[in-house]
Amino acid sequence: MKTTPKTTKRRSPWTWVPTLYFAEGIPYVAVMTISLIMYKRLGLSNTDITLYTSWLYLPWVIKPFWSPFIDIIKTKRWWIVAMQLLVGAALGGVAFTIPAEWWLQGTLFFFWLMAFSSATHDIAADGFYMLGLDQHQQAWFVGIRSTFYRIATIFGQGVMVMIAGNLEVLTRSVRYSWSLMFYFMAGLFIALWLYHNWALPQPTEDNDRGKMGAGKLISELGDTIKTFFIKPQVVAGICFMLFYRMPEGLLAKVSALFLIDAGHNGGLGLSPAEYGLVQGTVGVIGLTLGGILGGIAASRDGLKRWLWPMVCAITLPDAVYVYLSYAMPDSLLVINACVFVEQFGYGFGFSAYMLYLIYYSRGEHKTAHYALCTAFMALSMMIPGLFAGALQEAVGYRMFFIIVMVACSMTFVVSAFLKIEPDFGKRKTEQEEPDAHECDRESPNMK
Repeated sequence: MKTTPKTTKRRSPWTWVPTLYFAEGIPYVAVMTISLIMYKRLGLSNTDITLYTSWLYLPWVIKPFWSPFIDIIKTKRWWIVAMQLLVGAALGGVAFTIPAEWWLQGTLFFFWLMAFSSATHDIAADGFYMLGLDQHQQAWFVGIRSTFYRIATIFGQGVMVMIAGNLEVLTRSVRYSWSLMFYFMAGLFIALWLYHNWALPQPTEDNDRGKMGAGKLISELGDTIKTFFIKPQVVAGICFMLFYRMPEGLLAKVSALFLIDAGHNGGLGLSPAEYGLVQGTVGVIGLTLGGILGGIAASRDGLKRWLWPMVCAITLPDAVYVYLSYAMPDSLLVINACVFVEQFGYGFGFSAYMLYLIYYSRGEHKTAHYALCTAFMALSMMIPGLFAGALQEAVGYRMFFIIVMVACSMTFVVSAFLKIEPDFGKRKTEQEEPDAHECDRESPNMK
């Protein structure tokens, strides 16, 4: 039986779903990718860049612990528009502090504000999506929200980085150029905030409060955590969540820095505009295609059948960076092809990871358990990133990428201990689908 959410203000989903998930993607890309390029252009070392920006994963690691309180404080609509205003202010703060003498402290403060606001916005937007649409609309628009999250990714790490690079040529000032770019992003986000104040519907269910107090919520949270850690195969499951992506955790930030680092430092020396094309456009297309094919394969034959091909896909293409670091090609076509292959493999192999999170989350508290799984997912990217830059500067790009390939053995080891039901993931079993935007955001260069 199809249920229709009651609303006091009717809006077509087309008026707010695409823009809501476009707005969800922009701050994540700004924090996890654009910040890397900006700090590199401002002269920060790889050690400092990866250390500082990896800590910005923390809000997504701990967001399951404050998400219950968003249900009892105000409405999800209120949280969405409030967080969008904060994100716009944070983007403006980054732009304002870039030219200042205390630019590092200032920009990091506003990136932290942006990260916490973005993580909170994610919680509210996902809940609002369920309240504002009926079951049929939720299923139909899941592809739309995913598409516009991808568009936000291309816009952020592709178009905006290109604009910053072109402004560097026109203004002959790195600081002024990136400041102007962030002012533009701040203006865009304030416009989205104003628009969503008008466009977002007001579901009646979003106003239901007081059914569960804070004390009860804390008790429920404790029970959720307890049941999460007594599941069958808990050790194998958590090891898989933490180590399956460990090579990508090492590679993600350093690969972006390698592409834009100067040739005398061992990098390819791409300009910001070239980087925007290679990683922000071609790379995202490869990632998207890989994810689509991975989902199709798993739905046809099940996760167990495709686990090992996906393990190979997420690890072996990392070898393209070993090739790039030794060959040092000048051809943009070759570089694009290599990045496409690596990102395609990542997208295909990441499907296994997301499906396993769903598999592990089955049973009571499945929604909350899935949120905890995504916390481990964010942690698996944060920890390797903290020291990736220091390791690269100690051994050089060539040896670093070889170390990444050696680390790929850990992915094979943790995958070998999994026990998965043969039919899990097949379309006929009516398995639940992962949260679309969580899948979207976890590319190695979108994080």
